[in-house]
This record gives sequence, structure tokens and C-alpha cells, in this order.
Amino acid sequence: MTSAEAAATSDSKSPPRIEFLKVRNFRALRTVEMKELTPLTVLLGPNGSGKSTIFDVFAFLAECFDSGLRRAWDRRGRARELTTRGSAEAVSIEIKYRERPRAPLITYHLSVNERRGAPIVEHEWLSWRRGSSGRPFRFLEYESGFGRAASGEEPDAEAVRVEIPLRSPDLLAVNALGQFQEHPRVAALRDFIRGWYVSYLAADSARTQPEAGPHERLSTTGDNLANVIQYLKEQHPQRLDDIFAAMRLRVPRIESVSAATMADGRLLLQIKDAPFEDPVLARFASDGTLKMLAYLVLIHDPKPPPFIGLEEPENFLHPRLLVGLAEECRAAAEHTQLLVTTHSPHFLDALRSNEVRVLWRDRHGHTQTERVSDLDGVSEFIQEGASLGSLWMEGHFGVGDPLTAQGAPINALN
Repeated sequence: MTSAEAAATSDSKSPPRIEFLKVRNFRALRTVEMKELTPLTVLLGPNGSGKSTIFDVFAFLAECFDSGLRRAWDRRGRARELTTRGSAEAVSIEIKYRERPRAPLITYHLSVNERRGAPIVEHEWLSWRRGSSGRPFRFLEYESGFGRAASGEEPDAEAVRVEIPLRSPDLLAVNALGQFQEHPRVAALRDFIRGWYVSYLAADSARTQPEAGPHERLSTTGDNLANVIQYLKEQHPQRLDDIFAAMRLRVPRIESVSAATMADGRLLLQIKDAPFEDPVLARFASDGTLKMLAYLVLIHDPKPPPFIGLEEPENFLHPRLLVGLAEECRAAAEHTQLLVTTHSPHFLDALRSNEVRVLWRDRHGHTQTERVSDLDGVSEFIQEGASLGSLWMEGHFGVGDPLTAQGAPINALN
């Protein structure tokens, strides 16, 4: 195999990557841009700084594609609660991503406003620039349910864009047209977003006893953890062994996990500690053990989601386990893209400065963000052997300290 063929094979196995995010008028996100996003991106900041809001931007998009804009809009309190205070402008989200390395950069823009209490897609478009020069070409563009799209594998400026009206102004054109073979680029984005996994894992949910039956993917709450264990045991036993090995590395006394079918047809999750003969029922296991198991099952998925969001994974976990979890996340980022929010200096210790974005609120109450590698002095400290967690706790970031005006830099308060 030539080097070019090897590169092509590697590209075909690489997941899509989001490289840029821009959000306007989404709660405290009056205007936020995040450039040069890494496969593992971590958001750091005090309570109320906007970490969960950025996290929810991805959840909102995923819900729009999965259950419809109207439901996602209503669940967040409609325009009154979702839009930035004092702004009558549309909520807009823009992402730039590549379907694979070296592929053209594709931009997806979505603007949503409200009309008579109902959401409408004010503006939605997809663009790319196929060559190294020239202007980006919008091969899909819609406003309030009306617009046009170009078909074909590689639409360009010469392609014919056909008028295709939608049934309702609250429908997403990408979601609708992405179901047809003649729009493969649109379909690729639809499949990409519909595959996102934005996690709200809870230890109590993992203690439930679901009906027996294998599930390929962990639910966002983790209430089907036993079903996924059953699936892995049947279809991917080696992957399950890898998960157990990682679990023993992080929680040494754990020997194995099993999902047994009870007489009433439900699954019983059991965790065996090495020193004891009989396993412990999951409902008696510690919160930290169940959370770590759920995270490992998620990020060791044989067919991982193209995007994974984890909110504050340090909850219920011993601080000494967080460096290991961060290392697991970095390894998983070879096959997926992860967005993580955290308050933990221990989790930060395993990260690189370009992977971390610190957030704070300015004097107007709007979220601002900066990449840690761009903060003054951070790179010099790291070169001398300092860890990110220690630098943050000692105040060297200059932002993100909840005891100092919500973590804002001094010049932001003037």
C-alpha cells in the first residue's frame, strides 16, 4: 500500500471534526466564538459562567434533528427563556466541520426566531469551498420554509439549485433533504448531528433493572447500562474485556461486571469485587463505581458516536481517578470528538493548554471565553513543568476564579 493509499484509508476511518463554533443570542451567549477546536475540548469556569449553556447548544441542535425544532424550543422555555436578555434578534448557531481530514471545510448556519409563540427557521444554509481559492458556495439556503438546494456528490457554483419548499417554517431543511440520496453532503451533516451523544449520566439511573434485551448504545441517562453490557458480552466480548481491564486499572478491586436475566425478564447488573465470591448488586454499588463504568462503556463503544458531550464527570468520582478518566477521553478522541465541562483541577492536570477554554461573564452578564494556551504566561509556566490544575488553582489564568467578580479579568470590569 502506498503512503497516499494509507492516508486515504486512515481518512475514511476518521470521524468528522468540528473546528469552529459561533453562537449568538443563546441565553448568556450574546456572541461567543470558539476557533480551532481540538478533538478533546474542555470548558472550565465558575458556576454560571456559561459552560452548561455551551453544552446545551449541542444538545439543542441534536434535539432539533432528533425530535424537531418545536419540541427543543418549547423544552427550553421558548424565546422568553432561550434568547439573550434584552435582545430581539434570532438565536443563531454556526459550526464549521470537516467530514474527514483534508476534506473541504463545511459551514452550517442555523438562525431561529419566534413568530406568534412558535419557532421558525429564519435562515439556514450550508456552504463550502471545494478548491484552495474562490468564494464559499452555498449549496443549500432556506428562509422560513422556502429555499433551494443543489444535489450531487460535490455541488459547486455551477450546480443547479432546485426550489424545494418545506411543509412548515419550523422544519429544518438539512433534516428534511438529508433523507434523500441526491443530497449526500446534506445527508452526511444530518447523520453527523443525529449521531451526537450529549450525556446526562446519573448513577441512580444505572441502578435500574430494565427489561432484558441487548442495546448497542448507552442512553443519555445511563438507565440501560445493563442492556449495553449484555450487548457487548454477546457481540463484542473482547471490547467488554478491554472495558473491564480499564475499570480494574482505575478501580483496582473491580474484577468483572455481568448482566443476568431474572425470572421476570428484567436485567440485573452485578459487580464483582476481587476479594469476594459473590457479586454485589448494582443498586448497592457506589455512585463513583457506576459512573466510571458508564463512562468507560460510552467511550469504549465499538462504534462510538461522532460527538460526545460529558458534563462535570468529576461528580461522585475520587479526585485521583480523574487524571485516568482524562487519559481515557484523550484516547477516545482518536475515534470521536469530545466536549467536557469541569471544575476539577485534577482532570485539568492530564490536559494540554490548547484543549482547555476558560469562561467568565463580563460586566454585561454575557459569557466570554479564551483558550488557556493564549493566556499570558501559561505556556512559560508549563515549559517549566507546572500543571494546568495547579496554575488554575493558584490564580495564574487570571480568569475563571469564582471569588473574583465571577472570574472576569480586571480589564473586563472597567
